[in-house]
Amino acid sequence: MRYCGFKIPLILLLPPEGRGNIPKPKSTFKTFVSLMAVVVSITFFGSSAMAAREFESTARAPDFPAHLEWLNTDKPISLEALKGKMVLLDFWTFCCINCMHVIPDLKKLEAKYAGDLVVIGVHSAKFTNEKDTEAIRQAILRYEIEHPVVNDHNFEIWQSYGVNSWPTLVLISPNGHVIGGHAGEGAFTVFDPILQKAIPYFESRKELRHGPLKLALEKQKAPAHFLSFPGKISADEKTSRLFITDSNHHRILIADAAGHVSQVIGSAQQGVSDGSFETAGFNRPQGTFYDNGFLYIADTENHLIRRADLAKKTVETVLGTGRQAQAYNRPGKGRDVDLSSPWDVLLLNGSLYIAMAGSHQLWQADPVTWEAKPFAGSGREARIDGLRADAALAQPSGLATNGTLIFFADSETSSVRSADPTPSGRVETLAGHDLFDYGDKDGSWEKARLQHSLGVAWHDGKLYTADTYNSKIKVIDPVNKVTTTLAGTGKRGTQDGTFSTAGFNEPGGLAFLGEKLYVADTNNHQVRVLDLKTKTVSTLALEAPEKLLAEPPAAKKFRGRTVEAPPAAAAPGNIALKISVQIPEEDKFTAGAETTLKFHAENPAIARFEEETSVRDFSKDASPLTVPLTTTPGKTRLQIETVIYHCTKKTARCYFDSIRLEIPLEVKAGGPARVPLTLTAVRPQTKEKFKLF
Repeated sequence: MRYCGFKIPLILLLPPEGRGNIPKPKSTFKTFVSLMAVVVSITFFGSSAMAAREFESTARAPDFPAHLEWLNTDKPISLEALKGKMVLLDFWTFCCINCMHVIPDLKKLEAKYAGDLVVIGVHSAKFTNEKDTEAIRQAILRYEIEHPVVNDHNFEIWQSYGVNSWPTLVLISPNGHVIGGHAGEGAFTVFDPILQKAIPYFESRKELRHGPLKLALEKQKAPAHFLSFPGKISADEKTSRLFITDSNHHRILIADAAGHVSQVIGSAQQGVSDGSFETAGFNRPQGTFYDNGFLYIADTENHLIRRADLAKKTVETVLGTGRQAQAYNRPGKGRDVDLSSPWDVLLLNGSLYIAMAGSHQLWQADPVTWEAKPFAGSGREARIDGLRADAALAQPSGLATNGTLIFFADSETSSVRSADPTPSGRVETLAGHDLFDYGDKDGSWEKARLQHSLGVAWHDGKLYTADTYNSKIKVIDPVNKVTTTLAGTGKRGTQDGTFSTAGFNEPGGLAFLGEKLYVADTNNHQVRVLDLKTKTVSTLALEAPEKLLAEPPAAKKFRGRTVEAPPAAAAPGNIALKISVQIPEEDKFTAGAETTLKFHAENPAIARFEEETSVRDFSKDASPLTVPLTTTPGKTRLQIETVIYHCTKKTARCYFDSIRLEIPLEVKAGGPARVPLTLTAVRPQTKEKFKLF
């Protein structure tokens, strides 16, 4: 199991006074032990001999305080209102990498048990910045969370349930009792077996209420942006280029110093496919590093390192299996080694260094053989300096170098540190102190405090850092270990102007190009430019030729007709869609017209396309198209978009039909391994039924 902040499972059995920095609970110790005994009893979930009595807990789940603020819903929620539902509480904080790892599991559970299970995110903040409801709203949008979230900013719900680590999950029965819990990652593996048995049990007792919960999602109110939560930015002085990671559009933009975009890497669709720049799929990528025609990319949520060939305009996976590593300190090679949330990359003296946020380490890889291994950090989450192998790191998230040392932003300890790559090299701290020791103070190492710094950049003998949760840019003298504020008021804002009046909103990445510092201003969806000579901040106006820029999903407009297919079933595993394209009997496919089909799965955790596009000239080959699909049990929706070109056989009058086929899909044991689908084109006859283009 992996935890954030606190790591000792036995602490669950201790009285409240033994829980470190978390406020003492208002509930009695008797209630605390009662609830946590149920949470610890999660081990019975894996037993095939589970008895009904194990669902009949006497531990009443404490309700939510009425005064707290809620997100993804138009009104506060109570446990009474959730009566009849299985309820899963997710105690999280949005800085925590372990909490991020739980989100895909929660989405899988929500999809599989839609209508019966309600997930409630209980956001109990670690950092001061995270207590603000607006900051939580941005995190919900960034991680695409679609369940209700309550801002437990003073640990009231946390205390009432006796929680002591992020993430912790607590399962509540339809009659309002705690029936189990789990601290750490691996939520799907833990809760899927219990839900498979609990839902029929409570249904047989007529205590289960089916149907979805009515929500008011934050994403429905969010405007579209040219960039979406840009996480990182890097630069190459020789070619005067910027590499902007447009993280939530799953792509990288290549631009000049004036903001003119020359290339786009990625389809702007979440995916994992290699191939051309136009079709390659990423999943919230972060750091990049350019070297000699190649761009190395930390494909964070795919747990991969990718390499883009800028001359051939292709992307290939060079490191990682795509699975999140489940064990620490396991070296490997190429596509056979598991990685865990790589957040940044840096090439130095022939080695690729990786900020492996998920395992709290720096890794080193050989770009020729692709042998990869831990470089610094034991895997323990803490701030401990010393020899590289013995040192402890905490979610390293940004890398820089002066040509000799590797500097890194160690986000969970709110520190900036260095690692010496020589054989007897050490890890040392330049600014920052510990996991729960943070703030916004300038000065010497003893006094200075940061708050969840995510990015670093080296320039002219000084180290610059994105002090992310303070919404500031700071500069560190690495010799004297003195930190000073360079720009930002410390309040979230978008204003340009002088260094002292400019506003940022959780900046995440930094890069120098010439004498200007470029900043990925993540929650402002912008790139900001700091001019060190004039001491002013401006916003980079990005421009891209329309033919280069694939529209991000939020900006897309579909102008054709949508067809709802009958519900389909499929087996779990590797299956195939067999797609037939039909046109009117008196027509023929237009000669030489290539038809592009685009595939999308609403929940990639349930169904994932191996390729997101396919091209076929149906005038030459009208046979059904076979499209591979990887599935796991649950329910989702598939989408196929295409334009079908056809002409009459006699008069040579030609048409095209823009179609979006929506397919409800249930993946379950015993389902077919091949799913037949038909796209039927029609001639446009009336404006009421068909839109002409």
